[in-house]
Amino acid sequence: MKTIYLKYKLFLMSGLLLVVSSCENLVEVDIPSNQISTQLVFQDVQTANAALAGLYAGLWEDSPVAGGARGSGALLGIYTDDLESYASSVVNAEYDLYQNMQIDDNVAVYAYWTSAYQKVYQANTILEGMASTTSISGAEKQRIKGEALFIRSLVLFYLQQTFGNIPYPISTDYEINRNISKITAAAALQRLEDDLKEAIPLLSDQYRESERIVVNRKAAEFLLAKILMSENKWNDAEILLRGIVTSPLYQFESDLSKVFLKSGKHILFQLKPKNAVDPTKEATLYYFANAAPSVYSLSLELVNSFTSGDLRKSQWITPVSFNQTTKYRSSKYKVISNNSTEYSIVFRLEEVYLLLAEALAQQNKLTETLPFINATRQRAGLVGLSGTITKETLLAEILSENRKEFFAEMGLRFMTLKRRGLLGTLILVKPNFKSYHASWPIPQKELLLNNNLNPQNEGY
Repeated sequence: MKTIYLKYKLFLMSGLLLVVSSCENLVEVDIPSNQISTQLVFQDVQTANAALAGLYAGLWEDSPVAGGARGSGALLGIYTDDLESYASSVVNAEYDLYQNMQIDDNVAVYAYWTSAYQKVYQANTILEGMASTTSISGAEKQRIKGEALFIRSLVLFYLQQTFGNIPYPISTDYEINRNISKITAAAALQRLEDDLKEAIPLLSDQYRESERIVVNRKAAEFLLAKILMSENKWNDAEILLRGIVTSPLYQFESDLSKVFLKSGKHILFQLKPKNAVDPTKEATLYYFANAAPSVYSLSLELVNSFTSGDLRKSQWITPVSFNQTTKYRSSKYKVISNNSTEYSIVFRLEEVYLLLAEALAQQNKLTETLPFINATRQRAGLVGLSGTITKETLLAEILSENRKEFFAEMGLRFMTLKRRGLLGTLILVKPNFKSYHASWPIPQKELLLNNNLNPQNEGY
């Protein structure tokens, strides 16, 4: 058993899915010789941890928080105004998202949906295993349950933000899931809040490994704070965010050149590449040199939004000149081969600071807001805000700071605009953007398989 665990740690869950489900045809198959049955997976903590490791690996490989072309950084970056897309030869895919002309059979939207719900299914498999096993100790069972609840909540939050009203599966039962109905966006946010409140006491503040590639209690509290902010529960979010800011686990990174190093004490949660020397997906996805970009470049509107002297423009953005033309690439992640220093960051302390600044400003605690917005400004070489500033001015500055700090990261531009009710402002730079584009269409294939997912989202 130990040999199997070591050999297949990162890929166990994909094999497990073959055993426990085939959602389209319910075919029963024998267990391949290199896979472990559902019953055995949850008979000891090693194999249960292997299933959980497979779920973490899946987040890096293909999920809303993956750094590649099908993750939120890229897809929501072109959907808003962070990135320009050059995939013009591919219709009904990423380029239509860039043009804000997606329809309900868009293949990029469908891939985003299916990869996300695969992770939800994997998390539910682990949760059901923890509920039924009697051979894993109480403390380990609680920790595994807490991590699986967090991952399910993280993925479902991205689904709720991008699709609005969504199905919220909590079971692996095929008969239940094939007829599941959508719940409202408000109901989904409330369920996410409830799930994270269940997960948080199951987790420890201390990371169970040094690289912060598994979640702890503070990461779960931060995800809960993000959900509370989406519900306008600013005081509740403030309490959680202050707890993270004051935790001795974290330290604001004052050196701009070190923000994307995996060793930083400002990191709450990050994803480790599949192999030891692999670069992050972001490093290779956004890289181009001495020629026109073939996939993405930073939008000129983003590049021009930086004020003079902002060090983030010189350190995180690289101009590439060719044929008397200049395009700009994101160079936050810098290692494109033989990587030993960078992982893909999902949560970092700077987001905590700016979300706390927003929560305080929304409550008219204006003076208290300044240290948290000034931290990133001053690190970037800008003068800190001071004096008497109106709530409206502060909220506008926080929005601007969010954009310059988190461009091309985890879809945060879209998430911030949506939370603030400002997605409509994209019409100024994206003429095809309509109010109903706040949500993507439910994939047509899903509607055909399950009539209970109707009605289709408005506008599609």
